[in-house]
Amino acid sequence: MLTREALVAYGANVQEGLGRCLNNEAFYLRLVGMLKDDGHVAQLRAALDRKDLKGAFEAAHALKGSLSNLALTPVLKPVMEMTELLREGRDMDYSELMSEVQTQWDRLMDMINS
Repeated sequence: MLTREALVAYGANVQEGLGRCLNNEAFYLRLVGMLKDDGHVAQLRAALDRKDLKGAFEAAHALKGSLSNLALTPVLKPVMEMTELLREGRDMDYSELMSEVQTQWDRLMDMINS
C-alpha cells in the first residue's frame, strides 16, 4: 500500500507535495497512485529510440510537470535534466539518463502497486 512514509523513504519531498494538495494526504496519495496510468515514460523511451527529439521533449516535459507537482524528487531529477537537454535539441546519447529515469520510475511503481 502506498503511504506517506514509503514516499519519504523513497526520497520524495512529501511536505512540498502535500502543500500543493492543501495538505490533504488522501488526495496527494491518490494523485501519486494515478501515475501508474501515466504513459509518458514509455512515450519518452519510444521517442528516444526513434531519435524523435521533439516527441521526447514533449513526453519529458509532461512527465516533469506531474512529478514536480507531486515533489517526487528521485525520478524528477533525471527527468528535469533530460527535459532541459531536449529543450535545447541536443542530439546525444540519453541512455544513461533514461536508465536512471526507468530505475526510479520502477521503484515508484513498485510502491504504488504494492
